[in-house]
Amino acid sequence: MPLASETQAARAAQVPWAALPLKERLKPVARLRTLLVERRHELTDAMLTDVERPPAETLATDVMPAASACKYLLTDAGRILKPRAAGRTPLWLMGASDVVMRRPHGVVGLIGTWNYPLFLNLVPLVHALTAGNAVLWKPSENSVQLAAVLTGLFAEAAYPAGLLQTLPATRDGGPQLAEADIDFLHFTGSEGVGRKLAARLGERLIPSVLELSGVDACIIMPDADVELAARSAWYGLTLNKGQTCLAVRRMFVHVDVADKFSDELRKHAAKSGPQRVLKSAQVEQAQRLLDEATKLERIAAPGLPGEREFNPTVILNATPNLGVCNEAVFAPLATLMTFRAVEELIALNDQCRFGLGCSLFAGGNFNGRVLIPRLKVGVLTEDDVIAGTAHPATPLAGRGRAGWGATQGDEGLLAMTVPQVLSVRRGSFRPHIDAGLNPHPGDAALLEGMLRFTHGRGLRERASGFVQMIRGVIATRKR
Repeated sequence: MPLASETQAARAAQVPWAALPLKERLKPVARLRTLLVERRHELTDAMLTDVERPPAETLATDVMPAASACKYLLTDAGRILKPRAAGRTPLWLMGASDVVMRRPHGVVGLIGTWNYPLFLNLVPLVHALTAGNAVLWKPSENSVQLAAVLTGLFAEAAYPAGLLQTLPATRDGGPQLAEADIDFLHFTGSEGVGRKLAARLGERLIPSVLELSGVDACIIMPDADVELAARSAWYGLTLNKGQTCLAVRRMFVHVDVADKFSDELRKHAAKSGPQRVLKSAQVEQAQRLLDEATKLERIAAPGLPGEREFNPTVILNATPNLGVCNEAVFAPLATLMTFRAVEELIALNDQCRFGLGCSLFAGGNFNGRVLIPRLKVGVLTEDDVIAGTAHPATPLAGRGRAGWGATQGDEGLLAMTVPQVLSVRRGSFRPHIDAGLNPHPGDAALLEGMLRFTHGRGLRERASGFVQMIRGVIATRKR
């Protein structure tokens, strides 16, 4: 089996780590939090080398959210992971008390991503370790420098040796990790790779969280602040040069404000220019999708794109069957569609099976908010885009082709655990055992009476059931 020695070392380190009190497992998190501040320049330099991210953007989108995620664990992990008493005990389990506890999976495999390589790797790493797991981490081959710096920070934070193992950042490392003797896998990446991992993990019955692609919608209702909506949509399109799973890809604009919204987009496009993305394949994909809509008008940033560059573009009067509306793209390319009624909007939006995020600009109009339950996405942001999804206390959970499971927040930490129930029965009354070992004619009357008393319709039915139950108890005592 691949990675046998790494997995064996991880299991050896995980057992004593999981046995520690939570407060001890949180001590490295506190140190890591301060190290993110003290080593911020090393982190920004590594990001600039790996993925050409400017320092200010790295601090805003990676370092700050990562530090906040550490603080959240320090303040809330005890609440999230503490044992909880089960709800009210049913009458037929009289004398029982139940406690639900959270236990670590054991060895967690983590396949990392490159577009936000600090934040999107650190959060599941610290969640897995805090929950009591060991981790085998395969960083992206596109963020080697950042992976080295981050590995050093975890070591300096004094996590036990062998508990976190950074694997070689190679393309074949992911498939190898999926074949290793792991107990859980967390993957952040493309839908295509996610499908392959899901198929193999399913065969092996290994649970997973898959945080996959997005083709996110941005909805502008007639009462929206159109200037704010356009400014936000352009930001959502161009943030990290369009290399964001939650980027704005499909703009749905009410016909009453469509012209004004488009005019505002043109103002932002005029001040923009070609965006340099990480891979040539991203430009080729975006250009192919753009070529499918050659007859449609577009709003595009000026300038002649160079190598690995793409001009931010919004395709106007688009239709939901276009490839760009149904294919995850990592470049600043989006569409604009208009609608008149809510039902038309829902029908247009539902043709895309990616359900990661959505932004809504409704201008305080409650009629816009009736959309919320009907939007099949994991994260909905009102009057803003993307930024709120990094809140450390909220989960990021995709639907459909955007993946499954949750990362971040309470749910993200709980995903790194499995529930274990302790049920304790006091006293000696065991009617189920007595009925099974020494059946009595009164057993059926006792059970029927208990059923009627606890679940019957109306006071009379329940009172009659109570009497029947008591008679059954008296009768069966003579067994």
